[in-house]
Amino acid sequence: MKTYNYSSLNSEDINKLVLRNTDSNNAIRETVETIIDAVKKDGDKALKAFALKFDQVDLPALFINKEEIAKLANSIEPEVKKAIDTAYQNIRKFHETQKSREEKTETTIGVTCWRETRAIEKVGLYIPGGSAVLPSTFLMLGIPARIAGCKEIIVCSPPQKNGSINGYIAYVAQRLDIEKVYLVGGAQAVAAMAYGTESITKVDKIFGPGNQFVTMAKTIVQSTSNTAIDMPAGPSEVLVLADETAIPAFVAADLLAQAEHGADSQSILVSTSQHIIDAALKELEKQIDVLPRKEIAAKAMANSYAVLVKDLKEGMLFSNIYAPEHLILASENWQSITADIVNAGSVFLGNLTPESAGDYASGTNHTLPTSAYAKSYSGVSLDSFVKKITFQHISQEGIQNLGPTVEILAEIEGLQAHKNAVTVRLSTKN
Repeated sequence: MKTYNYSSLNSEDINKLVLRNTDSNNAIRETVETIIDAVKKDGDKALKAFALKFDQVDLPALFINKEEIAKLANSIEPEVKKAIDTAYQNIRKFHETQKSREEKTETTIGVTCWRETRAIEKVGLYIPGGSAVLPSTFLMLGIPARIAGCKEIIVCSPPQKNGSINGYIAYVAQRLDIEKVYLVGGAQAVAAMAYGTESITKVDKIFGPGNQFVTMAKTIVQSTSNTAIDMPAGPSEVLVLADETAIPAFVAADLLAQAEHGADSQSILVSTSQHIIDAALKELEKQIDVLPRKEIAAKAMANSYAVLVKDLKEGMLFSNIYAPEHLILASENWQSITADIVNAGSVFLGNLTPESAGDYASGTNHTLPTSAYAKSYSGVSLDSFVKKITFQHISQEGIQNLGPTVEILAEIEGLQAHKNAVTVRLSTKN
């Protein structure tokens, strides 16, 4: 893991350093476009063919039903059920607080404007299941979808080698009252939800993280179909900003927690102390050896680096340029710099707040923007599953008050019919 000194980097160096998950030769795009075209053309047949090709599973059916879900859910250990239940309650509690109702505003006497919330009717949830199966993601997406009141929830997750899903995913499906889980993964799942197949309903919006192929598919379908996406959420990443009060063993553990997600994940350490960097890297070497996914973590760490900065303020400058999915402030002095955070998906404050807590059970959502999209996107929330519709009502007094203003503005834009729509009302007594 290479260490850079921030003071020796120019803007071009920094821009190169923060760049990640690019597809410069369009190889990923071309592969994904081929997959999308096949699903659009052949529907379920293509999905089964891709399951055989990518998952090595010959599927007799593309989904498991409620009875199969219940059987699988009953097979998991009681302590796992309890842990999932605790996470479910915390996530639901946090997202319930996001409900809001806006007040009506009289902008001019007789002119009243307001907004009302409506759930997105059909949503698609993609639950990754490649090198790691993520029931936590199912909770993070399914709970706000249920709170919002979405009428139809389509769930896609890659099939296991036995042609089904695991019991943990099934238990979450049961908690969320999901009747079917479709055994479809990768870019083909995104295509199926965006365009629809014989079995899978076309949805209005697709949610869920994934690898670079899933992210590329989401990017493509949002511009080629009328299906929206939550955000470009690709390979996971963390930036740990540590000062001399950080605990090296904790820092190393946090870096590895992201690295084990996948070989294309990235873990960045930014510190005011060379001693902390050295000690954390030493701890990292010790901790990585005992990880079951150490080979994956090692590949991710080879794609990661450390940056030495003069103080926390300078560290935050770099962090805001990087715009991390997860930002950990490994410092007892975190309160002094939170106001400087501009770009981050989710923030973890102090030495006792691991990113893992947010991934699973503290309550915040772990579906977050990656690859610097935190500069323009928020993480998934209740708002992601609803849209806001504006309303307005104008009384007789209101049209008399506002009408002349509208007439003038319409006339200077040369839109006579717009003006006339007001004029006919002003000339008519109701």
